[in-house]
Amino acid sequence: MKYAIVESGGKQYKATEGSTIEVDLLQNEVGEQIKLDLVYLVVDEENIMVGTPEVKGAVVTTTVVSHFKGPKIIIFKYKPKKKIRVKTGHRQQYSKLLINSIEVK
Repeated sequence: MKYAIVESGGKQYKATEGSTIEVDLLQNEVGEQIKLDLVYLVVDEENIMVGTPEVKGAVVTTTVVSHFKGPKIIIFKYKPKKKIRVKTGHRQQYSKLLINSIEVK
């Protein structure tokens, strides 16, 4: 099984060929191919390549599958005896990426 640790939007994800990952919203169109070149680790069967800090020449090719919203998070601030009650919500937007290939040159 071939997999890599990549960075997108300041967060690290485990990318396996043929699987999907959910990253923070990207400004790319659905169906567009993206190359993630911040690769920190590549594992191919018994070969392990660890970058310092990045693996030179490693590229993960992905395709944007969809854009969607995550679950709603409720924020409720309450201070007793002061009549302060603030209720707000938030829904994070994500992009789903299909991992096409992991290449090391």
